[in-house]
Amino acid sequence: MTEEDGIGQGFIMDRIPGETLARKILRDEEFVEARPKLARQCGEVLARLHKVDKSKLPPLRVATGRDEVEQYFKTYKELDYPHPVFDLAFRWLRDNAPPDSTELTLVHGDFRNGNLMIGPEGLRAVLDWEIAHVGDPMADLSWICINPWRFGNIDMPVGGFGLREDLFAGYEAAGGGKVDPARIKFWEVLGTLKWGVMEWRLPSSRATALSSAPPSAAAHRKQKSI
Repeated sequence: MTEEDGIGQGFIMDRIPGETLARKILRDEEFVEARPKLARQCGEVLARLHKVDKSKLPPLRVATGRDEVEQYFKTYKELDYPHPVFDLAFRWLRDNAPPDSTELTLVHGDFRNGNLMIGPEGLRAVLDWEIAHVGDPMADLSWICINPWRFGNIDMPVGGFGLREDLFAGYEAAGGGKVDPARIKFWEVLGTLKWGVMEWRLPSSRATALSSAPPSAAAHRKQKSI
C-alpha cells in the first residue's frame, strides 16, 4: 500500500488455507497421503529459496556458522550457570565450523514443522519469515531435523514426518546444490545446543533445575546471586 491509498500502512496478502499444528499433521487421517511426500517437498522448496538472487533482497543480517556459535555462546555465558555438556558442544562447534569461504544464501532461519502450511496434497506455504537472513543454506536443511521438531516421532527426523534422504534428494533434484554432510552435522549439533540455551533462558527451567539440585549446589547458586 502507498500513502495515496489513504488507508494506512500495510501490504496485500493471499489467503492460503491449510494446517500448521504438528499434532494434526502427524496424526490426522486427513494428511495420511501428504506425510510421505513432505520431506521431499521441503527439500524442493528450500532449493528454490536458496537460489533467490541476493542482489534483489532488502538489507538482511549476515551470519556465518561461526557467528551463530559466538552469538549463542555469549547468551550461554550471560546465564551464568555452567553445563559441562554445553561447554563441550561449544568447543566441538568452534573446531568444526564451516570455512569462511562457504557460499551464503537467503536462509529462512526457522524452517520447521509448525511454520509449514500443509494441505491433504502436501506443502502449501512457508510462514514466519521474521528471522530470515543471509547464511549457510545447510542451516535450513538441518533445523527441521532437530529433535524438538519431531514431536515424538523420533525415527522420522525431518519434522516427524520424513527421512533426511528424501529431504536431501528433493533439494538436490530441484537445483539446490550438493548437500554437505559435515555442514549438516554441524548445524544439527548447533540447532540442538541452541534449543538447550533458549530453554535455559526460561525462568521456569532455571527454577526447576535449582530446586532439584543437591542442597550444597543450590546453596552455592543462592549465595552467588546475592
